[in-house]
Amino acid sequence: MKFAALILALVFLSSCASNAPSGLAESGGPVVRFAAFNAYLNRPQEGGLIEDLKRRDNIQARKVAEIIQRVAPDVLLLSEFDYDKNGEALRLFRENYLERGQNGAAPAVYPYVYLAPSNTGLPSGHDLDRDGAVTAEPGARSYGGDAFGYGAFPGQYAFVLLSKYPIEENRVRTFQTFLWKDMPGAMLPDDVATPQPGDWYSDETLEIFRLSSKTHADIPVVIDGARVHVLASHPTPPSFDGDEDRNGRRNHDEIRLWADYIENADYLYDDEGASGGLAAGERFVIMGDLNADPHDAGAVPGAIGQLLSSPFVADAPFPRSEGAAEQAALQSGANKNHEGDPAEDTADFNDDPETGVGNLHLDYVLFSKAGLREEGSGVFWPASDEPHYDLVGPGFPIESSDHRLVWRDLAIVRN
Repeated sequence: MKFAALILALVFLSSCASNAPSGLAESGGPVVRFAAFNAYLNRPQEGGLIEDLKRRDNIQARKVAEIIQRVAPDVLLLSEFDYDKNGEALRLFRENYLERGQNGAAPAVYPYVYLAPSNTGLPSGHDLDRDGAVTAEPGARSYGGDAFGYGAFPGQYAFVLLSKYPIEENRVRTFQTFLWKDMPGAMLPDDVATPQPGDWYSDETLEIFRLSSKTHADIPVVIDGARVHVLASHPTPPSFDGDEDRNGRRNHDEIRLWADYIENADYLYDDEGASGGLAAGERFVIMGDLNADPHDAGAVPGAIGQLLSSPFVADAPFPRSEGAAEQAALQSGANKNHEGDPAEDTADFNDDPETGVGNLHLDYVLFSKAGLREEGSGVFWPASDEPHYDLVGPGFPIESSDHRLVWRDLAIVRN
């Protein structure tokens, strides 16, 4: 029995997410593992994540770190990692967790990081949730509702990029302050009680309303002399609203920003005032929890299709896992009515058929047709009889995160 278990473990390690890229494609170019992981390292109070990470025994953080170590990405986008301007939480996570082997896994060392400031929890000074008051005291749900992006305090639910390859910080472009109204044909929310379209927010509010609920960041990474633009974002969930669908519409247009960016739309302006998008022929990887399933639960129809149908995005099969298919069947409930392939799910949510949405495909690593070729992909979601199932578990309680790490191995193709 012990020998059989060892063989099973070796098979899993060689064929699933912990199978690191070989380093070189047949053409001789490097193969790089890009990964997106909503790590659920958010806390309800400001400074809470720092306090948790000061010790080396936080169980959730250890499991998140071990997942990263088992998958061994070269370029990793971590979502829902609370932001602090000094980067203390990130330093502690790296030193106390990532750079210390968890349960026999090799340490994960990332010399290069980009910690992105976030709109979450930044007070707007306006009644964005239209509850009749502007809440100025952090911590309350109503405070988050009036912030530029939902958050109980400034920086909650932010994201960070970690890389084994150099980041060109002087070329990073962010779109944190881009105004929603400045997107041509913006899908502004509508007050269904009035005849005017797109009037949920007043003209005064639209003068300050930022499109990005966190930020949108173009983070160039240099790999063996080749520049790859990591396009990182975390659009708002298309829920927690009413008939006006303000979050669903915002999610749609947050995704649209990247669709327009890779087409070099001239209306776009970044936080430094530079206009336009990405030049033709540039390599890019769009990564993150985009909060839009292609088939199921809540998103505005066609939201993620704006990227999937783009002529600049490679047409590649979605990453898959055995664990996702197994849990959709075991948990049943809301999953029974889903149209999408459950093996492509990346998030494990409430399955109650009345109140839940079930498991969804929300996390993406998409890449350009130009200059990149896929060599492999996967989702870290072991089935219950596979090694490391304990890192994800049956969904509830949450062991590490309610999302799963998604990865693609991409070869650099020279022109």
